[in-house]
Amino acid sequence: MEKIWLKHYPAGVPAEIDVNEFRSIGDLFDKSVKQFGPRVAYINMGKSITYAELEQQSANFGAYCQSVLKLKKGARIALMMPNLLQYPICLYGALRAGYTVVNCNPLYTERELEHQLKDSGAEAIVIVENFASVLEKVIARTPVKHVLMTQLGDMLDFPKRMIVNLVVKRVKKMVPAWNLPQAIELRDALIEGGRHPLQAVEVGHEDIAFLQYTGGTTGVSKGAMLTHRNIIANLQQAHAWLKPAQRDPEMIITALPLYHIFALTANCLTFFKIGATNILITNPRDIPGFIKEIGKYPFTTITGVNTLFNAMVNNPDFAKIDLSHLHLTLGGGMAVQRAVAERWKEITDTTLLEAYGLTETSPAATINPIDLVEYNGSIGMPISSTEVVIRDDDGKDLPLGEPGELCIRGPQVMKGYWNRPEETAKVIMDDGFLRTGDVAIMEPNGYVKIVDRKKDMILVSGFNVYPNEIEDVLAMHPGVLESAAVGVPDTKTGEAVKIYVVKKDPNLTEASLLEHCRANLTGYKVPRQIAFRNELPKTNVGKILRRELRDEKA
Repeated sequence: MEKIWLKHYPAGVPAEIDVNEFRSIGDLFDKSVKQFGPRVAYINMGKSITYAELEQQSANFGAYCQSVLKLKKGARIALMMPNLLQYPICLYGALRAGYTVVNCNPLYTERELEHQLKDSGAEAIVIVENFASVLEKVIARTPVKHVLMTQLGDMLDFPKRMIVNLVVKRVKKMVPAWNLPQAIELRDALIEGGRHPLQAVEVGHEDIAFLQYTGGTTGVSKGAMLTHRNIIANLQQAHAWLKPAQRDPEMIITALPLYHIFALTANCLTFFKIGATNILITNPRDIPGFIKEIGKYPFTTITGVNTLFNAMVNNPDFAKIDLSHLHLTLGGGMAVQRAVAERWKEITDTTLLEAYGLTETSPAATINPIDLVEYNGSIGMPISSTEVVIRDDDGKDLPLGEPGELCIRGPQVMKGYWNRPEETAKVIMDDGFLRTGDVAIMEPNGYVKIVDRKKDMILVSGFNVYPNEIEDVLAMHPGVLESAAVGVPDTKTGEAVKIYVVKKDPNLTEASLLEHCRANLTGYKVPRQIAFRNELPKTNVGKILRRELRDEKA
């Protein structure tokens, strides 16, 4: 297969990257700390932490897990928090000590959290107390033995720490009552960890850095095994692509949650390598507050999803902040809309570059050139050391311009799904190419365009929602006979969930269904539209035809 895209690579971008530059993420961490010690690594709620301070704090966390909790190399540690300084402290501490990080969405319901903790075999969890009541209800049914509790303001200086925690708990009442007698305060654990040395652990390319959960192809939440080699390869690939335009120092706005693979690799790790400062935004849903916060900083780079950029350009205050330092905007997680990209360019004078990736590819696979002048409706070209082919249902390569399944091969492709070899075999072909489930075409210049999704996956604000999961939850309701979930266009979130339901109980109401869904599904998975039907379209073998429902005119 000829790598036709190489002829069109931007100047300075190599065809291949060196994945052997670092032995592990911990090795990369050590080298960055040595090089950039006094620089500010992360800022959150006005509080900054330098590379050197992060080295000490993360060592304290890793040492606590080793010496006090007695966790062995390879143990899984769950992190369940929004963007806070606690996240990089615990993340790097766990990885340096040889553990595997399991990222948990703080908005998980009891059912979702229980599944992930049990499936991953997590022995410890670091959690913000706002979500402790959910953990309390399921912890007895999980392998979790150790709970490290933190509050939103815990890393801030006194008295701001006390004020923030008091307002969150007593004024805004954002912390439901919880009872976890075994919980240890993270702040206390870091102090105790400081009394012990971080023991050196041999961590190599094939050790698993993350179990990053995704619906994959079926909707059963599975842990993608992302090795240290996978992650190092992807941050090397991302850096190689960005390097020709890199400024020193960079300051990047991190609004997407670090538990999401996009922000984790692109913001947290890639920009850590180059000595950048990450501005961590805890609540990007508060757009006025978000814009006010980023207006305090001379930021140079921002990543996000289309819905975030859309909300920003539609807020009049955004155009009023100082955007003179901004030179790089990267959009991923969901399709970037032309209208949003054009408005962004108009306000910021920078091109909104669309990229493409998957949890299973750590995540980046294709990116548009950094020097792209105008939005082009493409997801860009395969990045360094990455091969892309378009294949038919039989796995045969298709000619240029013909739509087929987008398949990816490269050092960033996951090792497989945790404890699910059959599911792994469905997506990784014998020659190492990963089936993405997305229908795409490749143009003669090597650019790739997404045509449609082969899977029935619904993409809500950049998060994958799988119909099977929603239908399984609906099936738990005694008033539901049959159901189907599909994605419908939504101006705010790109897509939203619509369900079609055949009643078992004639008295079943929309309100009852929504209450049931909210109790069992994270907010973005909850249906926004409900339609009752007497029957659902099916194939001759009885399979519900979601596509037929999706294609119906509203």
